[in-house]
Amino acid sequence: MKKLLFISIALAMIFTACDNPAPQPEEPVNEEASVKDYYPITENTKYSYEGEGNEFATFTVLVDYISDDRIQIRTNNGGTESVTVLEVRDDRLSVLYSRGETYFRQNFLKDQHEGGKILLKAPLKEGNSWDYDENTKAVITGLSKEVVTPLGNYEAVEVTLESDKGKTVNYYAKDVGLVKTVSSGEGYEVSSTLSSVEKNVPLIQTITLFYPNAEASIDAVDVQIEFNTNDEPLDVIEKVVKDLSLHELLSPNTKINELYFNEEENSVHIDLSEDFIREMNAGASFEAAMLQSLANTLGNYYGVGEVYLTIDGGPYESGHILIREGEPLTVK
Repeated sequence: MKKLLFISIALAMIFTACDNPAPQPEEPVNEEASVKDYYPITENTKYSYEGEGNEFATFTVLVDYISDDRIQIRTNNGGTESVTVLEVRDDRLSVLYSRGETYFRQNFLKDQHEGGKILLKAPLKEGNSWDYDENTKAVITGLSKEVVTPLGNYEAVEVTLESDKGKTVNYYAKDVGLVKTVSSGEGYEVSSTLSSVEKNVPLIQTITLFYPNAEASIDAVDVQIEFNTNDEPLDVIEKVVKDLSLHELLSPNTKINELYFNEEENSVHIDLSEDFIREMNAGASFEAAMLQSLANTLGNYYGVGEVYLTIDGGPYESGHILIREGEPLTVK
């Protein structure tokens, strides 16, 4: 059962749609057709799926990043957020990476991903089969299956993934993408069906901005931030901190040179320009409060306990505080 649920969740997250998802008259599937025709990529668009059979079968998806033949999508099912990296080629659609409980923005397209699980594979003909993983067989079981959705009816390629624990059936429509997924096993059936497509919708998140007050203790305020496809947290967070920090946590000339989540260490690394120290007009206690505010802001957003701070690639060193190489700031 756990294996089937894992497959169902992973597949439920994987989809895309075109600018105009209205059903169009279908032509017979050509075996030479590109898999990309059945999985187009659209930025800054929100896709909603209606679910049946499970409270988490209803979900929404946004596209975080697009680069060449890779796409990173973000799925929110009301209980958690997950990200998935897909590779979309002429001959196959593959899952390269999937990560649950990911409430922060991070570009995972740049990472090295080996292997991958194939969701759809050319030639697009009935009976074409492959191994999804060591326990699951995938096969194209239909080329013109009618799928009824709130957006209309589609003629779709049907792909069945089956193991000894159950099966998942995915339906891909040309120029649309995944329009429905159905998972079933002993005593249950769960389905998710494409119900709406909204254009020009950003990812909206809330970041808690910590800052030192006049007494050098720390206050906090919640602020909304927005990400369009391919927006980086470095730019978005720098802007919101500069715009709303009451005590200039980042001075006007300070630049965030680098900001990233280290998955192996479960930590965040931030590199600031030297202006952060040079333009800081603070005593030791206020400077310590500024550093703690920075650590708390990033640690809270990324969900980590340690933040590594460097200045232009080197150690942090001011007249009051020295942070040695490899020494983290602890989130409180």
